Amino acid sequence: MTETASLITAGLTAGAALIAVLAALILAGRAARAAGLGARAGKRLALEETLALDGRRRVVLLRCDGRGLLLLTGGAQDVVLGWLPDEGAPR
Repeated sequence: MTETASLITAGLTAGAALIAVLAALILAGRAARAAGLGARAGKRLALEETLALDGRRRVVLLRCDGRGLLLLTGGAQDVVLGWLPDEGAPR
């Protein structure tokens, strides 16, 4: 009986330690993101928006160096629909 109780106590202690370590890692990750440590410097490419046309195809708006790029994805092949003007360019 004592050996079984000892194994149960050891298992519970190991489980509690594992939960504590995982919680500490999650909190440290959130704190790092809040402090801006996860952000990339000089970020040039961003996904702005997606629009589902049907079950397979989507129109995707990417932003690269201040310019927009429209892509049609999900068909037999992906198609570049076109580049949009620079953000700072007059219309």
